[in-house]
Amino acid sequence: MDEAATAFHEGERRAQALADVAAPSSAFIRPYMTEQHRTFFASLPYVVLGALSPDGWPAATIATGLPGFLSSPDDTVLRLAWYPMVGDPAVEAIAPGRPFAVLGIEFPTRRRNRANGVILSSDADSIQVCVRQSFGNCPKYIRIRESRPVHRIPGNVERLVTLDEEARDLITSATTFFVASYAPSGAHGGMDVSHRGGPAGSVHVEGDVLTVPDYSGNRYFNTFGNFLENPRAGLLFINFKNGDLLHLTGEATVSWSNGGRSFDVRIREVIRRRAALPLDWTEGPEITAVSPGLNA
Repeated sequence: MDEAATAFHEGERRAQALADVAAPSSAFIRPYMTEQHRTFFASLPYVVLGALSPDGWPAATIATGLPGFLSSPDDTVLRLAWYPMVGDPAVEAIAPGRPFAVLGIEFPTRRRNRANGVILSSDADSIQVCVRQSFGNCPKYIRIRESRPVHRIPGNVERLVTLDEEARDLITSATTFFVASYAPSGAHGGMDVSHRGGPAGSVHVEGDVLTVPDYSGNRYFNTFGNFLENPRAGLLFINFKNGDLLHLTGEATVSWSNGGRSFDVRIREVIRRRAALPLDWTEGPEITAVSPGLNA
């Protein structure tokens, strides 16, 4: 297939073939943001981000602000009136020309839209991104949550060489987390950050290896395709009760079997940022049933 005729890079197309699914239409993956997406981003009080460190490791993080802290002066530029705090693994990744990904997710309505591109400029107060891909995702497996701002004094930044019991408990009880990935080659490669959801306990931990099942979604295979091109992952787990953030990086391995697809991440770095998220949450019903398959 001519790469110019599709918005999917080689890794994504390989993943679609390995999963034995018909290649989805890429008509909704645009090199600009629609007016609807621009309005959506401007309404959000939080956004999930993916960035690439200078040594090539993806990092996933979350930014917060008053609605309007995301804005778009035109349909190919997204501006964040935000900059990562010391200790955030995204700090070293912020520089002009660096790949960058934005996931706008609205938990109360389960809407989500993505904008992937490169950093145009940054300073102590903002980041401007040139959008190269913009598209929406289905609402499957997003647990409904309501948030409100809360005052928290950020606590310690803890760097661990392995998962401790607290980290394991957060991971294995999670119904929501995020994964950043990067494909270095092809016209449609680049940074991506994706939502992952499912029942509590769906992420399995054995030693320092996480196993994440894949559930039926939009068949784009952005994350799996990136892993086939570049087997490195950045994960973000949120403690929605106390605002702690757990950032992980590790080597990724994908697998297909009769029991369903999954990916493993062998952890290489653990960063825990205490009370880093200034939002308090009220959670809706837990997801209790899913279908095997793929999860955007």
